Amino acid sequence: MSGTVLVLGGRSEIGLEVALRLVRRGHRKVVLAARRSGELDEPAERLRAARATEVSRVEFDADDLDDHARVLDEAGPVDVAVTAFGILGDQARAESDAAHAVRIVHTDYLAHVNVLTLLAQRMRERGSGTLLVFSSVAGVRVRRANYVYGSAKAGLDGFASGLADALVGSGVRLVTVRPGFVIGRMTTGMDPAPWSSTPDQVADAAVRAIERGRREVWVPGILRWVFAAMRFVPQPIWRRMPR
Repeated sequence: MSGTVLVLGGRSEIGLEVALRLVRRGHRKVVLAARRSGELDEPAERLRAARATEVSRVEFDADDLDDHARVLDEAGPVDVAVTAFGILGDQARAESDAAHAVRIVHTDYLAHVNVLTLLAQRMRERGSGTLLVFSSVAGVRVRRANYVYGSAKAGLDGFASGLADALVGSGVRLVTVRPGFVIGRMTTGMDPAPWSSTPDQVADAAVRAIERGRREVWVPGILRWVFAAMRFVPQPIWRRMPR
């Protein structure tokens, strides 16, 4: 592996762990894109310690769709783009606050559609590149307990699947990662669900999927079969399932 890695969501624990693994495998340049990018000293130092020769930062607000093209122009040509941004939001608030519900969907779905479309077009023009997209098992069958976030992930999962098909033969690949509950900063204070994972485990699985030419990966792998079975759970039972 070689070339530049772009992490959209430069504060993401998973995004940083993916970048670290890619650097150790030969990528030497990393671009961290995030809000308040001047405060990314700690992740930048970790990447340099892993032998990255160049770590640059770009100011990136995922919700500012009109600014995405400028962010990608500043990042320059990239070989691997990791879309590691997103929010969980507050389900209870979203059920009565339409603006909050829209904000969740805007960040977790619309912002991804916009930036992935821009990235895919640029990579097509170059004839190479890898897009690493983080979906979630929450979008496989949406649960009442987190249906706003889950619906956004369902949309993203469908978009990623279609885009992966559209990229066949272009030299560009899209890898979709579907983690279950991830124990990290984003889920602080929440009770872990069965088959939970850590950012390290998700990053390991994502990088293996890139190396092996896989199109999608579930983390942990057992969730593929768990959710295949869950499609048959009757709706009256399903609506009582926790997030």
